[in-house]
Amino acid sequence: MSGDQDSNISCSRWILSISRWFDSEAGIDAIDINDDKQVDWFRIVPLIGMHIACLGVIRVGWSPIAVITAIALYLVRMFAITGFYHRYFSHRAFKTNRFWQFAFGILGNSSVQRGPLWWAAHHRHHHRFADQRQDVHSPLQHGFWWSHIGWMTSRSNFPTRYKYVKDWESYPELRWLNRYDTVVPILLAVSLFVFGKFCETVHPELGTSGPQMLVWGFFISTTVLLHGTVTINSFDHMFGRRRFDTPDTSRNNVLLSLLTLGEGWHNNHHHYPVAARQGFYWWEIDITYYLLVGLSWFGIVRDLRPVPVGRLAANRIRNSNHADGRPASKTTK
Repeated sequence: MSGDQDSNISCSRWILSISRWFDSEAGIDAIDINDDKQVDWFRIVPLIGMHIACLGVIRVGWSPIAVITAIALYLVRMFAITGFYHRYFSHRAFKTNRFWQFAFGILGNSSVQRGPLWWAAHHRHHHRFADQRQDVHSPLQHGFWWSHIGWMTSRSNFPTRYKYVKDWESYPELRWLNRYDTVVPILLAVSLFVFGKFCETVHPELGTSGPQMLVWGFFISTTVLLHGTVTINSFDHMFGRRRFDTPDTSRNNVLLSLLTLGEGWHNNHHHYPVAARQGFYWWEIDITYYLLVGLSWFGIVRDLRPVPVGRLAANRIRNSNHADGRPASKTTK
């Protein structure tokens, strides 16, 4: 009898895992958030499938327009992640109105990095426990591979920690976007396929097709975007230089900053997280900040929070013993 009962429980978990592909909060109360290293294999089938689908390039080939589309979607969606998922929803580093808040939430959601509330809640948790045991993507605590991608497979990290985003959960449109976080990516994938078929039919000289545009514009672009984003969790806590004596291993890395449109100035960010600008000095390229300034000229965003002059001098590392990236202490700020 116990065998049948175990089988029914396993089947129920399997059904719930699949249903969460479309409704991220289906049976959410059944998830043990303390089981931090339990991989939910059924739940991550879409993540695995997205990576495998990139191999479709062997079959569909490439064309200039497909590659350009992939690059353009990488840049636009990276900005939505860095500028809005991170600096706006996670840190409230500037203000915008409800329309643009939702519009950029949709754009960020098209990156296939879950909903804006999940992303912000998870990131706020990271800042609260940076490089402590509770920080689920700390390479110091859990090693490179887990900090880079493994944590995303853990059953305990799927629920949205709403206690961290009480300032956002009152917006029903954000709650809907957060719960049904695969709707927008699916619509984007379908649109790219249709766009490719249109080009194939109306402009055959472009040399593209529906499947090719889908592979390049969605699967390759999205996969590279995902790994580009999470390099800040892994590589940017391992390689680079430290200017500020923060209680974590965050570093500044110019290469990662270019890859992520400014997020690579991670030690700066952990020193003063609420600034709209992460490249604190003019020579620290921060493309996201430049774009936010541009949006402010059109009134789309406003009140970009600066870095106080006093913060630039505070906690600067004088002793080279900390320049290797080791945290100064285990206390949080």
